[in-house]
Amino acid sequence: MPIYRYRNLSTDEVFELEQRITESALTVHPETGDPVKRLIQPVGIAFKGSGFYVTDSRSSSGASKSGSGKDKESSSPSETKAEGGKTEKKPEKAAAAG
Repeated sequence: MPIYRYRNLSTDEVFELEQRITESALTVHPETGDPVKRLIQPVGIAFKGSGFYVTDSRSSSGASKSGSGKDKESSSPSETKAEGGKTEKKPEKAAAAG
């Protein structure tokens, strides 16, 4: 069962109470009868699996540190990658004058 935190509006005392999810929030302190308000608490989240860490998306050489998702080794339109990872320039076509 979840544990909820409440603040006593008269004394500013904070206490915890274990309640079922289906139970409605308290409006009065169970012992003193003072008005209370349920506090919202941040929840700790742990993402597990691949793809959640910065190091998961980086290459082993660590070439890209910008996090933009683009590879720094992208080639221009006039270049192609040959076998073995070497970059070769394509011959540019001469503009026909005429």
